[in-house]
Amino acid sequence: MADIVNLHGGRYAQQYTPVTQINKTLRAIALCRTAALGGHVSKCNGCQKESIRYNSCRNRHCPKCQAINREKWIMAREAELLPVPYFHLVFTIPEVFNQLLPKYAQEVYSALFAASWQTVNTFAADEKHLGAKPGMVSILHTWGQQLWLHPHSLPRTSGCTA
Repeated sequence: MADIVNLHGGRYAQQYTPVTQINKTLRAIALCRTAALGGHVSKCNGCQKESIRYNSCRNRHCPKCQAINREKWIMAREAELLPVPYFHLVFTIPEVFNQLLPKYAQEVYSALFAASWQTVNTFAADEKHLGAKPGMVSILHTWGQQLWLHPHSLPRTSGCTA
C-alpha cells in the first residue's frame, strides 16, 4: 500500500483534492516503518546481530499497523453474533449530498442511519419478505476503497422471529 501511495499519491491528490483526513492517512501510510518516523536498534542476545526497526504510524487505516487489531475486532464482533441468519446490506448516500457533509455531517449521517433502520424494519416485518422482528448493527464508512468520499452504512441484520 505504501508503494502505491508513494507512486501515485501526488497525482491522486491533484486530481481529486482529498479532504484533510484522507491526506493525513495517505501520508501516514507512506511514511509507516520508514526512517521518517524514527526507530530503534534491536540486538539479538544470541548472535549479537543488530537490526534497525522503524516506528509504525499507528494509523487505524494502515494495513501494516492495524491488521492484527482489525482481526481481533472482527473476532470479538463475531463472538457477539446470535445463532440466527444474518444479511449484509449497504446503504449509500447519493453523491449529491456529499457537498452537505462539511457543514451538516451529523444531520446527514443521522438521516442515513434512520433511513436504513426504517427500511430494514419495514421489509423485515412484512410477511411477504421475512415476517420477523429484526435487529441491526450499522457501521459508518466515510470513504470507499479508492479513498474518495463515499459515505455508506453497513448494517448487519438478523431475521430473528422471536
